[in-house]
Amino acid sequence: MSRRLFLGGAVLAAAATLTLGVPTAPALAAAPAPGKVAGKLFRAWLAGDRAAAAGVATPAAVRTIFGYAYRAPDRFDGCSRGVCRYVHTSVRVPGGLNGIAMAVTGSKVTKVYLSRHVVRPSAAAGHLFTAWKRGDRYAALEVGAQDAVRTLFRVRYDPRGVTHHFQGCAKEPKGYACAWSYEGGAMFMHVRGSEARGYDVRSISYTAD
Repeated sequence: MSRRLFLGGAVLAAAATLTLGVPTAPALAAAPAPGKVAGKLFRAWLAGDRAAAAGVATPAAVRTIFGYAYRAPDRFDGCSRGVCRYVHTSVRVPGGLNGIAMAVTGSKVTKVYLSRHVVRPSAAAGHLFTAWKRGDRYAALEVGAQDAVRTLFRVRYDPRGVTHHFQGCAKEPKGYACAWSYEGGAMFMHVRGSEARGYDVRSISYTAD
């Protein structure tokens, strides 16, 4: 709409027909809410529609969600800081994630985290250790119980600090203990589960020399 500018009831001489509608660059469209983006990917996955999934997610995110080993989570658990979660209420799966988490940036799901079916204790422990090194709690929860992840992340991994040496996994009464030694002590990841169900890290303990 065009409007004339008046000052004290008189039209400015130099702008008798001045309008306030100077064309500007079109405003950027607001990004959709993370929950809507995540919902589109989730529905595309349920429908087995990779083409639709590719429209709202990166190729890596599409590959990840279509590799989910368990049946679909049955409850949307909301979004926090751009990460939206779908969780199980009737199926128990390994780790503390309890389903699928999607990291949303703008109009795309850029990363998918999911409860993993890990068939070797050492693989579960190694995945958790790598997630700790990266400072990625969601990746840690893929194979670690919440208490284990909370314990591990109390201290941030320092690449300039002590070096951790993996010592393998040994049987213990209820599962396996996977150990990392370092100068001054050792860290033990206590792994539970089975090859059929999948392994995860339930707790972490430390010893000092």
